[in-house]
Amino acid sequence: MTETATDPSQIDDTRATRRYFGKFERITGHLTRVAATMEAEGRLDRREVEVLARYLVALNFTFRALAHKYHFAGRVPHAGKLTFDRIESGFPVFAELMSMANDAAQADRHLANMRSAEALKDEMVRVILRDREIPTKLQYALSQRLYYEELARGELFWARNDPQSLWLGNLGDPRDPRRQFLVHWAVYDSQVNLPTIYLMELEDTGRIGLPKDDRRWPEVQAHLMAQALAHLKLVTIARGFDGDFDDLHPKRLRRFHLGPMYSHTFTRQAGPLREVLDLARAPEGEDWALVWTEEELVSDRVETERKGFFGSVERQVFALDPFGGQGAETGATRLDRSIILPQRPYQALEERRPPGFRDVRKFVVGAGGRVLSYR
Repeated sequence: MTETATDPSQIDDTRATRRYFGKFERITGHLTRVAATMEAEGRLDRREVEVLARYLVALNFTFRALAHKYHFAGRVPHAGKLTFDRIESGFPVFAELMSMANDAAQADRHLANMRSAEALKDEMVRVILRDREIPTKLQYALSQRLYYEELARGELFWARNDPQSLWLGNLGDPRDPRRQFLVHWAVYDSQVNLPTIYLMELEDTGRIGLPKDDRRWPEVQAHLMAQALAHLKLVTIARGFDGDFDDLHPKRLRRFHLGPMYSHTFTRQAGPLREVLDLARAPEGEDWALVWTEEELVSDRVETERKGFFGSVERQVFALDPFGGQGAETGATRLDRSIILPQRPYQALEERRPPGFRDVRKFVVGAGGRVLSYR
């Protein structure tokens, strides 16, 4: 995950920091409803929704931790300032998650040297009653305590979220089964400052089931994490995997990009969505739009390839975009872009109807957080 030049900006105002993370808390809450809507439409099955939901909840925990860390940005010296990608993604920069991972490794040590949350709150009350002043330093200490508590709990979305597997069933002869697995992993991609989730369905013809195979499973995990780069096409990732593991057969590979996030208040991206948010004049908390992109690559057929003097192995032939001749360019069978946005920006989008958005699916967040799907 090599880093590239972006245009990061810092938020050095307490109220702005809280608004920024409040916006993301609402957005990540809506994403689980979007995944449920996709399940209802038949675009995702229950297992896939559960996997995606796990990453979305973890992402929410990550933003909650960062919100605690920067709760007093601009009010306490040396409190630190959130750095985020204002021009491209709208998300915190990759370095923020790397710093958070370093803090997590030392969270227990920090917590052992801090007073408890209850003790800090009691001291705040005494300062308010005795000194008649706002206990800012104690409030900051409490925010850092809560930050390290979140890190110690774990289950966050890290810069690297190593592959896990789910058994889907067996195919073929019961005496020599061909096992089916859903392998999933995720990264916070440093090139685009966006969370990216991967799902691979594969068939395993090895003697030992993949997750229990001490020889293959660590190698598979290392291979997949090394290939988890935004600039790599899915077909490149799948062919490389297929070629390196003779008894593992990738049948379907998907990649979900969460973002960019567009905000009238915080981001400065160019393009139609920026203009739509300007036109919408939405109230605070509803002046945003999030892009959700899904790439999918499926195996079209299997070919047998000789290996050694007497052996042979299966190789997948992947279907590349059967419509529009874009397969070689996208490296995928299908590319589907969606936009998640509140009702006011959606109305502005429908009024403006910018080119290229007619076939983009819109998930509109209405009253009470209800999500409706439109083309």
